[in-house]
Amino acid sequence: MTLLDGKHIASLIRAELKQQVDQLLADGHRAPKLAVVIVGHNPASETYVNNKIKACAEVGIQAEKVALEADITEADLLQEVQRLNQDPSVDGFIVQLPLPEHINETTILSAIDYRKDVDGLTPENVGRTVQGLPSLVSATPKGIRELLARYNIPTAGRHVVVIGRSNIVGKPVAMLLMQKPYLSLPGMSAASLGDATVTICHSKTQDLAAICRTADIIIVAAGSPKLLTADMVKPGATIIDVGINRVMDGYRLVGDVDFDAVAPKAAYITPVPGGVGPMTIVSLLQNTLQAYQNHKS
Repeated sequence: MTLLDGKHIASLIRAELKQQVDQLLADGHRAPKLAVVIVGHNPASETYVNNKIKACAEVGIQAEKVALEADITEADLLQEVQRLNQDPSVDGFIVQLPLPEHINETTILSAIDYRKDVDGLTPENVGRTVQGLPSLVSATPKGIRELLARYNIPTAGRHVVVIGRSNIVGKPVAMLLMQKPYLSLPGMSAASLGDATVTICHSKTQDLAAICRTADIIIVAAGSPKLLTADMVKPGATIIDVGINRVMDGYRLVGDVDFDAVAPKAAYITPVPGGVGPMTIVSLLQNTLQAYQNHKS
């Protein structure tokens, strides 16, 4: 069993990004800039935002935190989104989710200029991903694909089972891995990316265990602690655990995979924490640099 070390791979990518940003500065260009909008004082969201800002600083990307109170109206938040859309110094921005209940997330995400949508969640970017066109790919699916590539795990011709159908992970990662590849990633040729046979499972799927046992790669993003058990995995499968669940005392994190039981059967498996999470943040930085380059050209 090989551990898919997202922390290590993310550190390598940050070093690559820093070299690229340093070269931009040496050539007389400004640094890319990311803005992060956070609404309210959700402790988990504040931690995520602070981690993203710290990661930006490590690679030389400018970061602006836009902190708004939880009682902001939807109209005022939309106005803030439009301000960032029109600010030429901001190459990309995200609106940290979740938002307060009185604000419609779809309305807010749809208002973001897709060229600055470094989370890859606008209808335009999702649609371009579905059509196999160049786009700002959703950060977590992009990170998953990059992790597979860096460990030379091909998806072409493989059966991938995705458990979960969210707009943030399940649907876009399925679309991404089934596409005909249009680009290559470091460490792997374009011919090895995409072209997977993908099955999407969810809470209404019948005989989930039987379906999972046919999978070469299982991506679990259901938000259900230890949902994937050893009897659901065939020997030699690759397991990608996207779940982050706080259990018991509220401090311990576990994934959607019963790691201790599944790991001995797997060829590759991600830990929680330290697997997909760091890859999501570094993908956000990659998207910010891509948005900057698109804007610059």
